[in-house]
Amino acid sequence: MRILVLGSGAREHAIITSLLRENEGASGAGHEITAAPGNAGIAAVVPVVALDPTRADVVTNYAIDNDIELVVIGPEAPLVAGVADSLRQRGIAVFGPGKAAAAIEGSKTFAKRIMDEAGVPTGRATRAGTIDEAIEAIDEYGAPYVVKADGLAAGKGVLVTPDRDAAIAHADFWLAQGAVLVEEFLAGQEVSLFLLSDGHTVLPLSPAQDYKRVFDGDDGPNTGGMGAYSPLPWLPEGFVDEVIDTIAIPTVRQLAKERTPFIGLLYCGLIVTTKGVRVIEFNARFGDPETQVVLPRLVTPLSGLLFAAATGELGTHPRPEFSDEVAVTVVLASEGYPDEPITGRAITGLDEVTDVTVAHAATAQVDGQYVATGGRVLSVVATGTDFADARARVYRALDTIRLDGGHYRTDIAQRVAE
Repeated sequence: MRILVLGSGAREHAIITSLLRENEGASGAGHEITAAPGNAGIAAVVPVVALDPTRADVVTNYAIDNDIELVVIGPEAPLVAGVADSLRQRGIAVFGPGKAAAAIEGSKTFAKRIMDEAGVPTGRATRAGTIDEAIEAIDEYGAPYVVKADGLAAGKGVLVTPDRDAAIAHADFWLAQGAVLVEEFLAGQEVSLFLLSDGHTVLPLSPAQDYKRVFDGDDGPNTGGMGAYSPLPWLPEGFVDEVIDTIAIPTVRQLAKERTPFIGLLYCGLIVTTKGVRVIEFNARFGDPETQVVLPRLVTPLSGLLFAAATGELGTHPRPEFSDEVAVTVVLASEGYPDEPITGRAITGLDEVTDVTVAHAATAQVDGQYVATGGRVLSVVATGTDFADARARVYRALDTIRLDGGHYRTDIAQRVAE
């Protein structure tokens, strides 16, 4: 199959790695994979094309000219820009929702309305368009305060804090770019669950847990994610089925009812509270860094699942199968991330690491050397029979990889490894 993967991060690198595994062996699938725009790590394994993935006309024309059979949209920006709509209008199979359905990530207000209409369990929230409205809601809900940018914010639009002044300042900052949501605080363990959808049928992948705060002990500001692990041995039996029945299917049916069918990956950001499972947020694509620990454990061929979702055939597929191995990933970030990351610094030691895979997130080749081009630079991933083993190998690799000023959390999956 000729597959085009849109995006330039570690998530896309992980997707491509999973697809390339299908090419191995005498009976390999023979996929021809191209990435746009990709990064230096991706360019080392597949051809890359320097095109803007948010330009629907450019992407569609490239797909037509190159006989692309499946387009996989990685990041949220092309989805919210309507790239999937343009491709579908020209008869190209695409894994990713159209612009209207992608609003479930692009607008938290829209997502809350869909949840309310579908009867999906979630926390109370108030939309604020002015600072006075935000302050009123902040005082109504009380501490800890939860303030979220309504639109896309690259994982940095959420603040959870006991500091009222900080909550107000966060609201004031994001109000300059649009509305904000003030929500009630929900306490419990967080879970990321990916669900494939063809607009009607829903199939789950394996749950994962990510770490949003930049520093150990869940300290510091929110980020796009500093690490993750999968599976979650502490989840109760039947958890995934409960989420499918009470959250995923009602949401997909509500979107279909509104003539905005969701075709792609519904990311359910969940929290397990004393009163049951609640939705924190929805995303409209694979999560990062959770993808880096979910896909290495996937036994079922990924390409078949993505194509079936894109073509309305998920109902013919059994649930995806996963190995009994565990997976851990830790993100290496540039100095200054998430506020003002310092870029352009050399990355060395990659050729010295063993027993792990490295998904590139923000890298380029300059004079034959890898350099960091963004905040989250690499995701180091290990699979193993237990979390202690996987963690040990990830952190040995991170001790070997060198990025001046680079930093990473040292407590990823620590609790489940003890």
